[in-house]
Amino acid sequence: MGVVVGITIGSGIFRTPAAIAGLVPHPLAILALWIGGGLLSLCGALSFAELGAMLPEAGGFYPWLREGWGRPVAFLFGWSELVVIRASALGGMALVFGEYALRSAGIDPTTHVLATRALAAAVIAFSAFANIVGVRVGAGIVNMSTAAKFAALAALAGAAFVFGGAHGASVRHLTAISGAYAPITASGLGIALVSVLWTYDGFADVGFVAGEVTNPGRTLPRAIIFGTIAVVVLYVATNLAYHYVLPVDAVARSPLVAADVMDALFGSAGVVAVSFFVMISSFSAVNGGMLAAPRVFFAMAEDRLFFRALARVHPQFRTPYVAILLSAVLGIALVMSRSFESLANTFVLAAWPFYALSVAALFRLRRTRPDLPRPYRTAGYPFVPAIFVIGVVWFVVNALVNDPLPTIATFAIIAIGIPIYFFSFFRRAVS
Repeated sequence: MGVVVGITIGSGIFRTPAAIAGLVPHPLAILALWIGGGLLSLCGALSFAELGAMLPEAGGFYPWLREGWGRPVAFLFGWSELVVIRASALGGMALVFGEYALRSAGIDPTTHVLATRALAAAVIAFSAFANIVGVRVGAGIVNMSTAAKFAALAALAGAAFVFGGAHGASVRHLTAISGAYAPITASGLGIALVSVLWTYDGFADVGFVAGEVTNPGRTLPRAIIFGTIAVVVLYVATNLAYHYVLPVDAVARSPLVAADVMDALFGSAGVVAVSFFVMISSFSAVNGGMLAAPRVFFAMAEDRLFFRALARVHPQFRTPYVAILLSAVLGIALVMSRSFESLANTFVLAAWPFYALSVAALFRLRRTRPDLPRPYRTAGYPFVPAIFVIGVVWFVVNALVNDPLPTIATFAIIAIGIPIYFFSFFRRAVS
């Protein structure tokens, strides 16, 4: 549970509310969106719990897709993880670390973009080093920081309701619409949901290290399910606090909303305090992502579906150090060239369709592989996995219709993996 919470609570809850408020200009609709995103994530978590317990191999989605849909689909996921998904995630989370680090020093990160990116790159590099030293070191960093950032979010929410009334907070903020009100549309909700799902992402990443978990049939379902529920409750409470202290217009203008809420309550001391905890949270999430994703590349290389060098294990630390270094290099490259919003949207649109394919594999594996051990079966099957798949299909189609250029560009990069797979397959067949 600690790894799930540690990976999930990262940068999004401190960075995405502004974009969401700009798209959905009513606090109650925003809260409904956060609850809906949490329920969708819980449907996914319940489904991933069965997959992780049934196929407790390192690499998470990769073996699930391989067994459910075949090696080409599994390869395409690994390719996407390499060139788009993980690098975008690491870059987005690290950028939030850099932004709040500068804000804690009284520096506006929007006017010091290069400094923000340099700090973000340093965080990625340090996390790579920690995870090369050993999985226990990387997991230890996640677990030690989990309690701190969970407590920090709870404290922020509590402080908002205890002290907010004396600093302009009002229940009326929760029911007031934006001054620049525009009707809430399905397309706006769908685009805003992308930002919400960025924040919830991480609930299944513990499956990436399933092969290294003791007693996965018991441990994985408990970790994924209870970790996801805890995150949903905390995120809804935090958004209640944001919109209780600040009107929706102010939230929409506040990229670093947690800092602005604490500034309204406690002045500069509050900004420094919350920025410190955001930095811990973002760093922990970067480290958690670095802990999980390289094992996809490692598993693919072991299957001879990817560059064999990625399967190299460090002779002393016994970790997939080449895969970790490659993840770090790509993450740093994106940090130095793209904005947080671009990285977050690219990540969700590249990753979540593969999440839906993984969940859809449950239906196929129940029919084609009834022999597989299933120490946990998805509660609410078949409705729970079906809700997840339908929800992902809806927001992907919505993105294609309403934000076509970046969406098509993301899918085009993923599609490059198709000829690469068949070329490598041909070479293996000839050799």
